[in-house]
Amino acid sequence: MKIAPHFLYWIAVVGFFGLFALLMLWNTVLTPPSKFPVALMILITVTPLLLPMRGFLDTNLKSCAWLAYISLIYFIHGCVEAYVNASTRPYALLEILLSLMIFFGASFYIRLTGTRT
Repeated sequence: MKIAPHFLYWIAVVGFFGLFALLMLWNTVLTPPSKFPVALMILITVTPLLLPMRGFLDTNLKSCAWLAYISLIYFIHGCVEAYVNASTRPYALLEILLSLMIFFGASFYIRLTGTRT
């Protein structure tokens, strides 16, 4: 059985837009921060995800690799948040799932479409 590279790319795309939506909702509607301004929290949490977005959507392999690396930051944040804060544990577990979708989808997409030497 052979997996098509574009299937893996779409897994990463779904994870990307799901994580983007989760971070926007988490900081505005679900549990807005009380100590910091909402705009600052959105800027801090969403900006790293947006840096490789253009290249990722153009299926640039270097941008896909960078997005896979950046998704590990969100994986770590989700693990820490799930351990520390029981009230936001479902959101943190969803963040873990979506970041792993990005990481494995982008990594295997690069592996299956990369040039062989």
